[in-house]
Amino acid sequence: MPRVDIDFSGTNVFVAGGTSGINLGIAEGFAAAGARVAVMSRSREKIDAAVARLRALGAEATGAAADVRDPEATSAALHSAHAAFGDIDVLVSGAAGNFPAAAMDMSPNGFRSVVDIDLLGTYHVLRSAYPLLRRPGALVINVSAPQAFLPMAMQSHVCAAKAGVDMLTRVLALEWGAGGVRVNSVVPGAIEGTEGMDRLAPTQEARDIFTDAVPIGRWGTPGDLAGACLFLASPLADYITGVVLPVDGGMALGGASSAMAEIAASHSRTIGSGRGK
Repeated sequence: MPRVDIDFSGTNVFVAGGTSGINLGIAEGFAAAGARVAVMSRSREKIDAAVARLRALGAEATGAAADVRDPEATSAALHSAHAAFGDIDVLVSGAAGNFPAAAMDMSPNGFRSVVDIDLLGTYHVLRSAYPLLRRPGALVINVSAPQAFLPMAMQSHVCAAKAGVDMLTRVLALEWGAGGVRVNSVVPGAIEGTEGMDRLAPTQEARDIFTDAVPIGRWGTPGDLAGACLFLASPLADYITGVVLPVDGGMALGGASSAMAEIAASHSRTIGSGRGK
């Protein structure tokens, strides 16, 4: 049995979308464990702030600005990290977009924007990164969502996009396994301090609905996701690939769908009340 080791000194980690929320928490987890960390997002200001936080943890850190919807810019950001640190040992793809909307209330452009960020963006990151991964031995972690396998009201765009991400995870685990690259997904539930949950649960009533849907009885933290990613990158997980791992306190057991259904019903009542005035 391999020794449990959370010392990632000498490990090169790249986090797409790693300047806020869950993805920054993952980046901080690896930084605190000794890894060199590169982050990427669209905002130079957020990149600079994230790099400062990572360096405050004692890590070597760098960042590059790119939009995952732009494959050339994404490739340039990855090559910049590779030039700074060398072959990438752990690649985390976490860029995502979301807003609550019923399918018939959403414009085609609104639906497309989430697919472009979540699904095509993930593909752009992974495809651009593959030549730069350490082989054998690299790990890819996609940050998915319960919408990938649980239908949720007002989330048709996210459900479609994230289902694609999880299937891409499995396909690339098949295609890249022979080269010694593992590919997995982690699936966060209701996580504190994230833009996505702020949009899905903007009121205390909505927050309470989501809390009630979690068997463990609390929202998660970015640190909970970081712990799962550190495990997947450790020797203990060397034989794990093609896995979609919920890190959600049990919310994926069914509570997520019921929570969104209750919130959607509340949303509909509010709209109906407004129309009646």
